Amino acid sequence: MILRFTFDPVDNTRLARVCGSLDAHLRDIEAALGVKITRREGEFRINGAKTAAERTQSLLEALYERAKRPLSAETLQLALVEAKAPEPAKAQPGDDGPLVLRTRRADLSARTPRQHQYLQQILSHDITFGLGPAGTGKTFLAVACAVDALERSTVQRIILTRPAVEAGERLGFLPGDLTQKVDPYLRPLYDALYDLLGFDRVTKAFEKGQLEVAPLAFMRGRTLNHAFVILDEAQNTTPEQMKMFLTRIGFGSRCVVTGDTSQIDLPRGVQSGLIDAERVLAKVKGIAMTRFTSADVVRHPLVARIVEAYEARAKREGRSS
Repeated sequence: MILRFTFDPVDNTRLARVCGSLDAHLRDIEAALGVKITRREGEFRINGAKTAAERTQSLLEALYERAKRPLSAETLQLALVEAKAPEPAKAQPGDDGPLVLRTRRADLSARTPRQHQYLQQILSHDITFGLGPAGTGKTFLAVACAVDALERSTVQRIILTRPAVEAGERLGFLPGDLTQKVDPYLRPLYDALYDLLGFDRVTKAFEKGQLEVAPLAFMRGRTLNHAFVILDEAQNTTPEQMKMFLTRIGFGSRCVVTGDTSQIDLPRGVQSGLIDAERVLAKVKGIAMTRFTSADVVRHPLVARIVEAYEARAKREGRSS
């Protein structure tokens, strides 16, 4: 179908921000939604399937409203992710409405239906697994829920952990003491905390014992009560480590396990604890699992296409083997 609409009155500054330099934003929208956009000043003509054309119009109108200020590449990409979603991310059947998390990021929200499902599962289950490719928000949203729980005094502390498995480099050759050696592995968790709480709040929370970031090996023998515990990069655990971690959970605690089974750095022949847990715990009551896909990637658009290319190769090799 062909859909026509006009911004009236036309604000040339906002229009330029929506279209981008040399209409670069319009080309990105065309590629993402599978439509053809032509325009003359403030009059737009969208050619494509009915649903895609209507979503394109809604997207352009939303961007025009936001264009009172310059539009960043991140803003455009997140808007495209929402526009491509098969259904509104905040209007799932049976939901009570948009989720509001208490963090420093006032604009924090689910961008895709699976992200919304993930947040709902974290809030309603004691143990939640988030599996999928890079860029889908698995870790960031889990940390956001942890910060929200701490702010509401639902838990007394946040514990973030990752297995210290080398991705091609050797831990022993890194300079410094043990803390300095493992710090690079935990840096993404620090970054999420700084973004959601602010540097000063994070520093004070560490001083008060409300925040702990540690390698997975440090969890052995502990019982974690009244805590929000996140195991990140769980594809690099062994089945024994995964069992050890999950059995640390105590009273009043909530646990989120995240990982990408396509990026396993374990030695050849060693089974991933995440893959094992996905199979063993699939039907265990009280445990939820969200499986993200390339459609949920909210980074640079190339990331989604890279993920899709690798997934396609894996499927081809799987069929040929």
